[in-house]
Amino acid sequence: MGTVHDAAAYIMDKAGPMSAMKLQKLCYFAYGYHLVWEDEKMFDQPFEAWANGPVSPDLYSQHRRMYTLNKGDIVGDPTKLSSGQRESINIVLETFDGFTAHQLSEMSHYADGPWDLARRRAGAAAMERSNEELSDTDIFEYFSRVVSTGTEDD
Repeated sequence: MGTVHDAAAYIMDKAGPMSAMKLQKLCYFAYGYHLVWEDEKMFDQPFEAWANGPVSPDLYSQHRRMYTLNKGDIVGDPTKLSSGQRESINIVLETFDGFTAHQLSEMSHYADGPWDLARRRAGAAAMERSNEELSDTDIFEYFSRVVSTGTEDD
């Protein structure tokens, strides 16, 4: 199994440069869809319910204080990803690469979505810091609904 760094490096190779926020959201969407499509986690590193949406702290540690990321800024090995993982990322990129970081962030904030549920579990107010992890169960259930209805705003 690859890591979030491997997935992010693959995304950067295919679609970079981009903002750090956009990379975080594309990793999150790839993780969620892959969880549903393949019934397996893409990587073991969790996402947390930060104020601006789901964030992988492990990935954040590589791009901290960087706004725009270029190919090579994220150290990872895309060859560690399975063909199914690369396929999931490719589909997510085809679908979401045209959106801005802020649009992707808004998509990750839907009511009763994994980020919202984690924020509520933590009792975090708007723009308040939280390191509550998003649960794979919530991610799976949300992205299953999205896949079955074809819309992000259930």
